[in-house]
Amino acid sequence: MTHRQLKAGYFTLTGLNTVATSYYFNYLFFFLRDHFGFGNRGNLWVTAMSGFIYIFAAWQCGKFAAKFGLVLSLKIGFLALCAVMVASALLVNNIVAVLVLVAVYNVVLLLTWPALEALVSERETQSGVQEMVGIYNCTWAASAAIAYFTGGKLYDLLGAGAVFWLPAGIFFAQFLLLLWLETKHDAVLAATPEPPRENHHPPESAALRQTISPQTFLKMAWLANPFAYVAINTLFAVMPGVAQKLALSPTSVGLFCSVWLFGRLVAFALLWQWRGWHYRFRWLLGAFVMLIASLAIILLAQQLWLVVIAQIFFGLSTGLMYYSSLFYSMDVGEASSEHGGLHEAFIGAGIFLGPATGAVALTLAPQSPNAATWAVSGLLTLGLGGLVWLWTRPAMKK
Repeated sequence: MTHRQLKAGYFTLTGLNTVATSYYFNYLFFFLRDHFGFGNRGNLWVTAMSGFIYIFAAWQCGKFAAKFGLVLSLKIGFLALCAVMVASALLVNNIVAVLVLVAVYNVVLLLTWPALEALVSERETQSGVQEMVGIYNCTWAASAAIAYFTGGKLYDLLGAGAVFWLPAGIFFAQFLLLLWLETKHDAVLAATPEPPRENHHPPESAALRQTISPQTFLKMAWLANPFAYVAINTLFAVMPGVAQKLALSPTSVGLFCSVWLFGRLVAFALLWQWRGWHYRFRWLLGAFVMLIASLAIILLAQQLWLVVIAQIFFGLSTGLMYYSSLFYSMDVGEASSEHGGLHEAFIGAGIFLGPATGAVALTLAPQSPNAATWAVSGLLTLGLGGLVWLWTRPAMKK
């Protein structure tokens, strides 16, 4: 087996992991609605809990993988995720057990993602890392889009239990594939020379033509990305409510509400290959404005065609904001492990803040069905203000 073939195996694990986690967590909200009567407020609280746990699990599980080994972290993670899914299926009528297992899921999930990210970048030069990250992003984005597109049909066809049993089977298949890849891993690495160290490479030339420093672009991207997750996870949590308003079945949700996920995939592919957006503030600013407007339209529109069109812009904006965080983290050239931890923790902060804001709004104003939309839009507008503030600060200029 060659080095590239080994990487293809890890990309396969990445795709399977995305499909399994997307089937579970995205359609869990429909399960909670149908079995326990959860509305937007309840689903937002569940997401906020998940994000809060994610912030701390990202750091600790990443440390575990670094200390005890990436492959061991994956093996424990895949088996633990499988066990969580099986236990959830067996305790399907116990709401307390289901929610406790959601919390456990958000811990053991982080045994997989940091390890997979590290394995696809292992033994790569700086340019090789950027290439691998581009493939990695397109892999998980494509898998997420396909999973959401097909998940609604599977939910209707196989029943709500598929939310647990399908991911359980996929997680176990990942464990078996990993055992086979493990037998090849050491031999392949032994035959692959260690790349030269490039810890202090300079940013690309486009950075030197701007009036603000590359470090400022990094800070702006770190600010923007969690706000993208504020919007994304608010949308996932209230999607059953959007579906009810538009009279959409889970199958129809998969067909018509996965558009933004394919839009994000297109954004990743374009941004990976085209460099014109690098160190251009207007692209990040435009994405942030587009994010706020498109989310509001998706949540407030009464016509399906408006929801579909708004999703195109939502997907493109979230794609650019995510890729900006990743690109500037790599290009500024500081400690990658520190950036990786911050990247994941900031994502968790976004997953927590958006749904928590929406849930609090609905708790304080239960008579207003759009309270969560306005509250989250206000939070995103504050984030936009922070972005502009960073850009205009004299201390941030070169």
